[in-house]
Amino acid sequence: MARSVILGTGSAAPGRVVTNLDLEARLDTSDEWITQRTGIRERRMVEDGGKWSDFMVPACRAALEMAAVAPEELDLIIAGTLTPDMFMPSGGCTLQALLGAKKATGFDVAAACSGFVYGLTIADRFLRADPGMKILVAGGEVISQRLDWEDRTTAVLFGDGGGAAVLTGGEDGERGILSSRIYSDGSLWDLLYLPGGGSQTPYGEGFAKKDNTIQMRGNELFKVAVKSMARACRDALEEAGCGAEDVDLVIPHQANLRIIQTLAGLMKVPMEKVYVNIHKYGNTSAGTIPLALDEAVREGRVQRGSLVLLPVFGGGLTWGAVLLRW
Repeated sequence: MARSVILGTGSAAPGRVVTNLDLEARLDTSDEWITQRTGIRERRMVEDGGKWSDFMVPACRAALEMAAVAPEELDLIIAGTLTPDMFMPSGGCTLQALLGAKKATGFDVAAACSGFVYGLTIADRFLRADPGMKILVAGGEVISQRLDWEDRTTAVLFGDGGGAAVLTGGEDGERGILSSRIYSDGSLWDLLYLPGGGSQTPYGEGFAKKDNTIQMRGNELFKVAVKSMARACRDALEEAGCGAEDVDLVIPHQANLRIIQTLAGLMKVPMEKVYVNIHKYGNTSAGTIPLALDEAVREGRVQRGSLVLLPVFGGGLTWGAVLLRW
């Protein structure tokens, strides 16, 4: 059976590096406190006036170059993001225009941190119906513009960046996406949310700073995140007829090192088989998995035939996992 195969990956992040020591100057925190609780040492952030497409276009171009696919060959662009350049047009349409992908259809997936995994799942369904399509799936955020810089519980966690992958239907039935499972639970929305900007709290008179910044109940979210990702991993592995011991590399959502370590423990996967780059970028939301996947590929951690698991969790609440054979 032909499967959805990733032909190329790419990633990018803003050039501005913000270290934990930089945050000490503006928050009641310390490098030691942040590192011990999150595993983060630095993160990337856009300069004033910076925007999502500034780094997402280079990420997409890198993925297209690796895939040896021209923008004009793309049939579909799926952008996982909550922070496109503008709410209208969508990030997918923005990428279409800036890349010159004239025949591609573009749209966004608003699944918070799960946006890229949701996008891969959607692309896989399209390719099952039409294996000849060439699809660009992108994921990335400018989270720094949605943070309360007086709230150390959120301000220290996030960074800006993202990545992309180019997919098509493969002729080799051994390679490609073996299983993909996505989930949501809207009843738990208030564990992680961005209240303002929608029809409930529109921009205008009375719009407060809190309305435009991420709100999170971290301790409760931690427990739900770990259990949900572990369940998604089990479901994806079971669907493919694989066990955790078969996985060569887990590339999880980079939200918090403690979450990653706890998930690995629940799955009985040694940390040597888990890819971690949260120390460099922080939590880039929908950007974490494509950014980490691209780095793992370019570093040689992912080889032809590698079994790779991509678990994720985000606001909504949303979560899921993709299992693929490289």
